[in-house]
Amino acid sequence: MLTDRAAADDAWFADWRHRELQRVSQVGMAYLDYTGAALYPALVVRADANRLLETVLGNPHSEHGPSRTASTDLATARRALLAFVGAPPDEYDVILTANTTGACRLVGESFPFAMEGTLLLAEDNHNSVNGIREFARAAGSATRTIGLDAELRLRGAHAALEMRGAGPSLFAFPAQSNFSGVRHSLDLVREARERGWRVLLDTASYLPTADIDLGNVKPDFLALSLYKIAGYPTGLGALIARKDALAELRRPWFSGGTVKWASVQHQRHRLSDAPEGFEDGTPSFLAAAAVEPALAAVRAADRERLARHLGHLTGALLDGVSALSHGNGAPMCRVHGPRDLTQRGATIALSVHDAGGRVIPYWEVEVAARDAGIAIRGGCFCNPGCAEAAFAFPDARVRSCLDSLGQDFTIPRFAACLDDHTVGAIRVSMGLGTIRADVDRFLSFLARYVEERVAA
Repeated sequence: MLTDRAAADDAWFADWRHRELQRVSQVGMAYLDYTGAALYPALVVRADANRLLETVLGNPHSEHGPSRTASTDLATARRALLAFVGAPPDEYDVILTANTTGACRLVGESFPFAMEGTLLLAEDNHNSVNGIREFARAAGSATRTIGLDAELRLRGAHAALEMRGAGPSLFAFPAQSNFSGVRHSLDLVREARERGWRVLLDTASYLPTADIDLGNVKPDFLALSLYKIAGYPTGLGALIARKDALAELRRPWFSGGTVKWASVQHQRHRLSDAPEGFEDGTPSFLAAAAVEPALAAVRAADRERLARHLGHLTGALLDGVSALSHGNGAPMCRVHGPRDLTQRGATIALSVHDAGGRVIPYWEVEVAARDAGIAIRGGCFCNPGCAEAAFAFPDARVRSCLDSLGQDFTIPRFAACLDDHTVGAIRVSMGLGTIRADVDRFLSFLARYVEERVAA
């Protein structure tokens, strides 16, 4: 039963959805993949279409009128991003990238890793962060990992932060897990920096539903994607970096747009100052002017109300899946991660079980949900460390299967090689356009699907 306040919040968001996401209702869909991508509000794309039709824009690397208009749009986008995360402009710069992955790559390829340095990664990291280890290894830096406990929260982080090498060292972790929805303590940023680490904070899964203030939380590098936050524009992300940390990075190459000058004859070049010196090629100048109104549209929904609303929905979904059981009393679902609302976001990973306790392959549940008009995601969500912890992969067997499958690797073959061990989960994630009816619809689908499967 909804409380009065929860019912009022749900009514407010149902009205917002009717205005901004009519297309979802028109196709009869329950969209529950907000960690994959947010859904763009209609008002944002309508306004942006009019802007593009009425404005002449050109490549910003020039001085003619259309070029200067594009340059102004890019500067406005940077200011809007700084304001969205509360970053003091005198301390932070904004480097525009294609996405969070591009932001992480910039840090990885340019960080001054060396023999005596250390890269410390959370086991709960997206592969866009995990890939930084290849740059560290190539430079001879030690690579270490902070493990996860039974609730998929970081375990032993404080001890791991004490093991920094003498050289330049980087600690990278997500503010919120894209797998389990766990929100890791942002106090780790301060602790790590006090111990001499540079810190990369992945906020791709966090910022869509939570705020951060870089005036208080001061990571050296913060990575984000616009489409995760507002759904539009795609193809535009950012690395928001402390100016002193940027000064320590060493770019391994140069490209168009990053240099003050380059000489072929003399084999020399001079990089531009940040942010331009880090923005390879031409930035997404057509999309830049959409950044400020897109972020404003998200803010207009009242972030405090959104957090409260999503808390209600997350609690209802957790209670609902916990209550589902077979006729023999066996549970239908297992949640991977916290079973309550403590330090978690509106992202839930779960496995679906038959009456005998066997896990139903996630890809079968995902297809059935699609056929029922419900958009959920299945797999390991580009987060292999969290998957390995959640599913307790048998280490020796995993290595043997990965080596034997080689280029023939597929998830079903991998599962078969592990004697049908669980290798993935269903992920349900909620956001600005989610209402209680979506949660109820998913729970009804789940109960009906499992019952029909057992009967068949």
